[in-house]
Amino acid sequence: MKQPLYKIIYEDLRQMIESGKLAPESKIPTEMELSEKYQVSRITSKRALTELENEGYIYREQGRGSFVKNRRVEDTQTGKILFVLPFANDLSLGNFTEGIYPVIQEHSYELLMTPSDYLEQQSSQMIMQEFDGLIYYAVTTDAQLDLLFELSALDFPVVTLDKKLYDFTFPAVLSDNFQGGQLATSHLISNGHQKIGYIFGEAHHPQSVRQRYLGYVDCLKKSDLTFRTKLDDPEATLKTAIAYIQSNQLTAAICENDLVAIELMRQLRHDGYQIPTDFSVIGFDDVQAASLVDPPLTTIAQNFAELGKLAGEKIISLIQHTATPDEKVPVTLVLRQSTTNE
Repeated sequence: MKQPLYKIIYEDLRQMIESGKLAPESKIPTEMELSEKYQVSRITSKRALTELENEGYIYREQGRGSFVKNRRVEDTQTGKILFVLPFANDLSLGNFTEGIYPVIQEHSYELLMTPSDYLEQQSSQMIMQEFDGLIYYAVTTDAQLDLLFELSALDFPVVTLDKKLYDFTFPAVLSDNFQGGQLATSHLISNGHQKIGYIFGEAHHPQSVRQRYLGYVDCLKKSDLTFRTKLDDPEATLKTAIAYIQSNQLTAAICENDLVAIELMRQLRHDGYQIPTDFSVIGFDDVQAASLVDPPLTTIAQNFAELGKLAGEKIISLIQHTATPDEKVPVTLVLRQSTTNE
């Protein structure tokens, strides 16, 4: 007998909650988001959430949404930690919770995971009254500077993920993006490519992308290859990527992330390129879609579980008034069929 559609959504969310992929106090996707993801009506997605609420897996707050219920909070609970993540409702873009949640639970803290817009509604005083620490995934290095400045001035424990905010003394947990650029470039060179481009999604280059780019430049220089994409080259973006590749007679490209790489492959195929026979492509991040596209994308993977674990350990250290340094986590090359892997 075919399983009802609402039951499929219910089971997927229940398994994510019980496995820790959706941590206690983290926000559940909305009825609309679930409807779009599973291609069902809002009534169907609402029924799935209602079932989860009735079974004690989630709770709802009017105007805020649905959250995972912490069914294991103990009387020894000492406080709450806020985890601000721009893609909190899309774990396919990086599941930090499997690393961070065990650390937080071990120290009897609650973890509230929420999207970035949560901070736009909060003052520093409100955050300090409600939480004992903040883990902040920095989308850009200039977002929320006023709020972060106030928290810094008040010595509130803050750990940043993905980027180092040099205006503050907050410890950062980062992937080694420079190493990633080196690994991607070295792989293409080992496959015989000598004219390797770097393709950007847009003109603005975040700190992580700049580090990946510098790793690319470093590897080309050490291999005595003269061609390189300039960081400020307006032609080396998705809008003009095919013309850039053709005018420079490139045979391979490293893209600033997987989404850019997937779109570049689509454009290349549209123009008659065979991948990887005519052209090789490498991305960054190993998002879920990277293994599902045709051909599957060679990429640089971040260790999200380790990043989460370190961020959890560092926020606990700060709460306990112990200084903790920045830390970089190694990345790995994931070989798939968008490059020749000899």
